[in-house]
Amino acid sequence: MELVADEGLAIATRGLRKSFRGVRGRRVAIHGLDLDVPAGGVHGFLGPNGSGKTTTIRMLLGLLRADSGTMHIFGQPVPQRLPHVISRVGAIVESPKFYPSFTGRRSLSLLADAIGTDQRRVGEVLDEVGLGDRGDDRFGGYSLGMKQRLAIAATLLKSPDLLIFDEPTNGLDPAGIREIRETMRHLGTEGRTVLVSSHILSEIEQIADTVSIIGRGRVVAQGSVAGLIAGAGAAAVDVGIDNPEAAVAVLRQAGMTADLSGDGLRVTGADNPAEVTRALAGQGLYVSRLVPVRQDLESVFLQLTQADQLGGPTAPERRIPDPWHDDPGARHTPGPAEPVADGALDGEAGR
Repeated sequence: MELVADEGLAIATRGLRKSFRGVRGRRVAIHGLDLDVPAGGVHGFLGPNGSGKTTTIRMLLGLLRADSGTMHIFGQPVPQRLPHVISRVGAIVESPKFYPSFTGRRSLSLLADAIGTDQRRVGEVLDEVGLGDRGDDRFGGYSLGMKQRLAIAATLLKSPDLLIFDEPTNGLDPAGIREIRETMRHLGTEGRTVLVSSHILSEIEQIADTVSIIGRGRVVAQGSVAGLIAGAGAAAVDVGIDNPEAAVAVLRQAGMTADLSGDGLRVTGADNPAEVTRALAGQGLYVSRLVPVRQDLESVFLQLTQADQLGGPTAPERRIPDPWHDDPGARHTPGPAEPVADGALDGEAGR
């Protein structure tokens, strides 16, 4: 049995490739993907639409066949050994579907019988996702957020160690997004591994411990959220000054990008904020406010995937030092991947 040397990884892929046949020939959706998801906590799986997030998830679950490369879940090669590890995995890759006339509790009870789970788990998982007092309400009367939480409860019936959620907040209102965010954060702090793909970066920044950002089917950055943001440095400098119009002209002359913003100006292109004060003071202009603008996950994401959005070449991968990358033994040689038909679910290939 082939195992991954680094037991700190819940998911590891190496050289993963997947292409699809279309009217214009074959289109490569995943191109040599090296993905590391550490065990425990919430891991954000981010990328522009069409970057291959859903395709990757479907291959991990044995729902699509990879062209080449390897995938491991908790050290087990998948899909070859997927039947042996699937009991440790729960996944939602499409909108939840339950009978509208059944209560949430009834829906979970039937599912528990189907998978051979103790009925006591039904009440436990309803409480775990915050639906303990709404379990006897009909599914058809649930809000979108409650429906999604019931779907999460269904994945928890078998007490999985790894949860995979593909765009779990799609279509939800702010209250629903908050509900799902709190649920995922709770699951991560329990010691489970939660892999969540999403385009709502502000939400991911609030709940994720680590992230992988992909563009055109390749990982372009991977590491802790704090490490990625810190590595990007200050995005700009917010400057307060009495004569902002004159200041803009001076800073542009000095080779910086300066624009009027609110009651001051926003400056980029200065490696050190001291350069801004030096250039302005040299022309008799003195600042009353000089504040570096903190990067956030969204700005880092946009920088790293700009080429992907504009159709240019994909940016080279940037890795932030993290404990699970330090062990070279975690890398393994590519091998064939075969599909496993196990509860096929629909999703948008190539997304």
